[in-house]
Amino acid sequence: MTIEVNAQRTILNPKSYLWYSYHLLPDKYRFPVMQISQAISCTWSPQYSNEMLQQPLRSFKPYILHTISSSIRRTATRKYPFPMATLSTASTQNEAVSTQDLSTRIVPRPVQVAKRLEKFKTTIFTQMSMLAIKHGAINLGQGFPNFDGPDFVKEAAIQSIKEGKNQYARGYGVPDLNSAVAARFKKDSGLDVDPEKEVTVTSGCTEAIAATMLGLINPGDEVILFAPFYDSYEATLSMAGAKVKCITLRPPDFSLPIDELKSAVSKNTRAILLNTPHNPTGKMFTREELNVIASLCIENDVLVFADEVYDKLAFEMEHISVASLPGMYERTVTMNSLGKTFSLTGWKIGWAIAPPHLTWGVRQAHSYLTFATSTPMQYASATALRAPDSYFEELKRDYSAKKAILVEGLKAAGFTVYPSSGTYFVVVDHTPFGLENDIAFCEYLIKEVGVVAIPTSVFYLNPEEGKNLVRFTFCKDEDTLKSAVKRMKEKLSKK
Repeated sequence: MTIEVNAQRTILNPKSYLWYSYHLLPDKYRFPVMQISQAISCTWSPQYSNEMLQQPLRSFKPYILHTISSSIRRTATRKYPFPMATLSTASTQNEAVSTQDLSTRIVPRPVQVAKRLEKFKTTIFTQMSMLAIKHGAINLGQGFPNFDGPDFVKEAAIQSIKEGKNQYARGYGVPDLNSAVAARFKKDSGLDVDPEKEVTVTSGCTEAIAATMLGLINPGDEVILFAPFYDSYEATLSMAGAKVKCITLRPPDFSLPIDELKSAVSKNTRAILLNTPHNPTGKMFTREELNVIASLCIENDVLVFADEVYDKLAFEMEHISVASLPGMYERTVTMNSLGKTFSLTGWKIGWAIAPPHLTWGVRQAHSYLTFATSTPMQYASATALRAPDSYFEELKRDYSAKKAILVEGLKAAGFTVYPSSGTYFVVVDHTPFGLENDIAFCEYLIKEVGVVAIPTSVFYLNPEEGKNLVRFTFCKDEDTLKSAVKRMKEKLSKK
């Protein structure tokens, strides 16, 4: 038989068989990836029995020998290689169907997502990073360094790979890393933990958060967040089926509203999710604030999930692990990671520390999320955590200098800059520049000034609470920070 495809565009899919007629192939074979400027005539020559030819079209995966303008020839063998087609271009000026006409036959299908995730869109970090690339803007939005981690850690990873440490690791972590995490935690918090029973290695702190929520929270459980909050918290709690309550930390100092918290905690509260040092504000919870949280948790039998990934980036005060307060270790999961401290965010090495009765739930969820984490990177991470104190001291000095460049520059450009005691973020008030909200300002900043910031309204349950604030990061080299500051000083003007 002969089939003539009269169109200016005929499609081949990535598996190299001909999309010889749009209406004859099932949906899964319709992948428009190749454009051909001339129409094609296809002659199909059956070489097998009529019985084979009568097989359902869903089994049809043709063997094709095609020629296009006598210069392209390919073959592809499929499961049922019963027909053969020879293709050649044909002069069809009068018969060609426009590309537009052909395209209109392809009806886009709506994206599908579970109801519990319907409200969550593409992350703001992805959106802003894409805009940054499009407009050539300096990215002070997303919190990843534009410089590399220390050589001694990278060399340890290379050595581990060369030594053949490349297969699945033990699910809850290679013993060397578990021991290093426990030793570092004792040095930082004074707490002795069992590396085998109380430390679980995860694929970044984000997975530690997910494993903790999914392993310890039941549908309908109430969890308290402090807004603004890292966006994965709400999404993960949604996946766990939790009921979220929110306590808002407000500028200028983002202090804990103690009375609001006391009113919010009840017999229905399962956990409080605490992030200190705090992203995005840079706030560090004081000992007094942590004592209030601890007393409420003990009184009401509430757990604490403590995200402490920025613990080594504490500038104005010392970081305090809530698990170290009296009566709190037994009800706390402490989560951390390697990426922020060692500028190796792409390695995705994290961990959760908790007493055995809580570790059980975390590990159960972890087993069915990722099961195990990169083996050679775990060994290298153990080397990193055993770094001398001088490394952490130098890290803090380096980030303090970067912070000063950005903070002074933002003030000079006209922003109201709020204090940041930890992390590598600074939150500012953008309203002196006259834009209606944080998203409008960030879009203007990218397109007209050439600098990226993150609108903070996405970090609130009620976006109105964050519409006046934007977040900048200073985890960039000094030249990048100075260039960004220069652009803002030159191009921003108050209204």
